[in-house]
Parts: sequence; structure tokens; C-alpha cells
Amino acid sequence: MQVLVYPDPVLRRGGKPVVQFDAALRDLAARMFDAMYAEGGVGLAAPQVGVGHKLLVLNPTGSRDDRSGEQVLLNPRITKKKGREFGEEGCLSFPGLRVEVERWVDITVAYQDLDGIERTLQAGDWLARIVQHELDHLDGVLFVDRLTAAEKLRVKARLLELEERHRARA
Repeated sequence: MQVLVYPDPVLRRGGKPVVQFDAALRDLAARMFDAMYAEGGVGLAAPQVGVGHKLLVLNPTGSRDDRSGEQVLLNPRITKKKGREFGEEGCLSFPGLRVEVERWVDITVAYQDLDGIERTLQAGDWLARIVQHELDHLDGVLFVDRLTAAEKLRVKARLLELEERHRARA
């Protein structure tokens, strides 16, 4: 399973709701965790691996050795939010890029688990940032879409470099 890199157009497609909760879905989530750990990430959304589902996996520790924080969220949506702050983010689909992004500080997320059971997640700070970043991917929104004008200018050269690499591969 390979993580797609900007500006791959598949990253803009987002995902459709998951309606079938089965062994294939569990296998997909497991393979996504493997890909996330292999790339050194803390979250990964299905569209980032070319799968058009509203599915994300995360582990705030980013450690394959500490899986206690692993979560799989299907069809997630924010139901409550409060407070805003800027914080640094990276993205597996934007290797080598770190940017300041404004996000909600505290959120409540309704989602389904791998069995299709409705759940609720209360998330703050780092976990809230991870969930919001991955939720954006499910809607075809990339973290560079949320940058201030000054931050966009600061990272323009790196984005152009990623675009040029993509053209060279095509």
C-alpha cells in the first residue's frame, strides 16, 4: 500500500460513506496502519492510499510499538467544536513539508467503528489536530488549503518541487 503524494489528483476526490462493515474493511484498516507506521505518521485517511472511503486510522504516538492509541474512524463528522489555535502540521502526502495550520482546539466527533456501531470521540489538542487533518482528507481538502497567505508564500517553492516531481513520474 503506497501513500499518494501531492499533487496526485486522487487526493482531491475525498471519500464516500462506508456502508459495508466486513473482513475486507478490517484488512484495509490494518494495511493502512502498516502504511502509516512505515511512513512515520500519526494518521492516514483512505483517500491518501487511493481508496475512496470515509475511513481514517490514527495513533497519536506514531509508534508501532505502542498501539494503545490506535483508532479507526468510519464516516466521522464533527458535532461540536470550540477554541482555535495555530499549530505545526506535516502530512504524509507532502513529504518534507511542515506548516502552521489553524484548527479547533476541542472537538466532539461522531463516527462508526469497524462493526458499524455509532461512537463518539472527545478530542483535544494534539488528538483534535490529527482528527481534523485526516477528516479534511475525507472531503478532498488538503492542509495547504488552510494556510494563511504568508504561509503559502513560505512553502511555495516546496509545493512547486513536489509538482515537478509528479510531472516527471507521469
